[in-house]
Amino acid sequence: MQIIQLNKHLKNNRNRMIEGKKCSSIVLKTRKIGKWVDVSTDEIFKGKKVILFSLPGAFTPTCSEKQLPGFEKNYDKLLSLGVNEVYCISVNDGFVMNAWAEQQKLTKVKVLPDGNADFTRSMGMLIDKKHLGFGLRSWRYCAIINDGIVEKWWQEDGMNNDGSDPDPYEQTTPENCIEYLSSK
Repeated sequence: MQIIQLNKHLKNNRNRMIEGKKCSSIVLKTRKIGKWVDVSTDEIFKGKKVILFSLPGAFTPTCSEKQLPGFEKNYDKLLSLGVNEVYCISVNDGFVMNAWAEQQKLTKVKVLPDGNADFTRSMGMLIDKKHLGFGLRSWRYCAIINDGIVEKWWQEDGMNNDGSDPDPYEQTTPENCIEYLSSK
């Protein structure tokens, strides 16, 4: 299993490497009304412009207090700028993601479980947070995906596997999405 660690000197080129990339076709195991439902990323992205943001884990402080609530609050503004849907994906199972959505009282943003980290791995964003007892998780990123192609990409600085980061949240905000979409 490969864990990605981004060299600091490559950081500025990272967006250019991802933008224009076709997202992998991955089946996510979701829970809906007490049943397992397979959802393909092809179904989510095909023919639509979506915002997909990823975070290290449901119920964690920055994710629960800033990032997810920020996208929920700005959902209508994002849709008014031409986005069809906003999704939050995390390396958590369907039970955890649904419980978190309920606890957060989400009514707009859709949550996607990436329990096996297949999508996260395909995006090159899988990191190891074993120093916190989390195991494999996603680095924090945000993308505008247009018909399955990454149109715009943001990720937080300092991607690493050793915990040498303050859990940054500056780049992957709904405000940055709004600024980008407003400029088009």
